[in-house]
Amino acid sequence: MLYGVIAILLLAVISSLIFSLILHFTDTQEKSIRLLVTIISFFSVFAGGFICGGKGKQKGWLIGGSTGLLYSIIILMYQYLGHSSFFSMEQLIYHICYILTAMMGGVLGVNILSGHAHSS
Repeated sequence: MLYGVIAILLLAVISSLIFSLILHFTDTQEKSIRLLVTIISFFSVFAGGFICGGKGKQKGWLIGGSTGLLYSIIILMYQYLGHSSFFSMEQLIYHICYILTAMMGGVLGVNILSGHAHSS
C-alpha cells in the first residue's frame, strides 16, 4: 500500500505544482480548471490503486480500497490537525468515490500487472 499512497501523493504534488504555476503566470481562474483538477485527482487515486494491485498480485479490490482509505485518512488528518476541520459532506462524497476508484485500480492492477490469465 505504501507504493500506491506514495504514487498518489507524488502525482498530487506534481499536478498541484503545475496548476499553481498556470494560475500564477496566466490569467486562468481557479474555477475554470476545477474539473481538470478533479479528473487528475481521480486519475492519481486510480493509479495508486493500480500500482498496489499489481504489487499485491491478489485481492486487488481490498488492496486498492485500503490504499484509497489510507490516502483519505492522511488527507483528513492533515485537514483536521492543520485546519481544525473535518470533511464537509461534499468532501466525504469525493473521498468515498476516491476509495471506490482506487478499488477499481487495484482490481485492474492485479489482472493486468500480475500476468495471471483467468479463464471463464
